[in-house]
Amino acid sequence: MSDQFTAWLRTTVPAAWSALVAWLATLGAPDWMTGPLGDAGNIVIVPIVLGAVYALLRWAEPRMPAWLTRILLGSTTPPVYARSEK
Repeated sequence: MSDQFTAWLRTTVPAAWSALVAWLATLGAPDWMTGPLGDAGNIVIVPIVLGAVYALLRWAEPRMPAWLTRILLGSTTPPVYARSEK
């Protein structure tokens, strides 16, 4: 698998999980949390949850079994970026 595809997978798969968690959070978020935000609640909650879930997954990655890493991050191998010569 190419590094470019690995990088794409390790970006889109956690983003999809984050979107699912954000959607579930908007369904069950208490009114005191989303009420003051009005209609902007969903717009604000989604990127916050996306960032939090992605950070949590990257933090937990060394502690997870390989099968779970594949499911949650898309690949067990982080991409390797070649250093550009200037």
